[in-house]
Amino acid sequence: MELTFFGHSTLMLKTGSTRILVDPFITDNPAAEGVVAMTDLDPDFILVTHAHGDHFGDTVDIALATGAQVVANFEITSYLTRAAGYDNVLSMNSGGSVLFSFGTLTMTYARHSSSFEDGSYGGNPNGFVLQAEGRTVYIAGDTAPFNEMSWLGEEFNLDLAVLPIGDRYTMGIKGSVRALKMLKPKIVVPVHYNSFPELKTDVDEWVTAVKGTDCRPQVMDPGETITF
Repeated sequence: MELTFFGHSTLMLKTGSTRILVDPFITDNPAAEGVVAMTDLDPDFILVTHAHGDHFGDTVDIALATGAQVVANFEITSYLTRAAGYDNVLSMNSGGSVLFSFGTLTMTYARHSSSFEDGSYGGNPNGFVLQAEGRTVYIAGDTAPFNEMSWLGEEFNLDLAVLPIGDRYTMGIKGSVRALKMLKPKIVVPVHYNSFPELKTDVDEWVTAVKGTDCRPQVMDPGETITF
């Protein structure tokens, strides 16, 4: 399985021949500038964790251009259909799982908020667990640590976790380490940090803190791809 990071919280997972784009925030994403353009992306699926502009981002334009199926909560998929006339959507909710051709997606809880830029309600924020090719990936979305992460760690035997570390709007370094002790992934990739001034984070400090757990920290530059 391949994971490509485009800056902030935007990711592309490739499993087999399937391309899965997560939280496609390209326009106005300073971390993605010069790294990727919307026209470079041709996903089969788009996963949206919540409705904030730095995650919902370019979902409408990329979906309309590619025909990708958008997977998100009911409020986000309804918004797409209502506001953009886009109906290649699949709605889920916390705790639910769906079997796709590429594998299984489970939608998880996230402790955050969710609204569209026009102020309309974006439903509950979420994360995703992807099981495919014998690998299990947890994409936490924007969240603080929460006790149910212990159950996720026990249930899914995570190969890789993607966690925010930028503080202020999500967990920071201390919170992410607490989350890792519950999740117990083999590898952890940090996101949602240093893309804006208010998210300034000492990533070296985070790496040192994570090395005190059983997880391997994997810091990725925008545009970088790892295989696991």
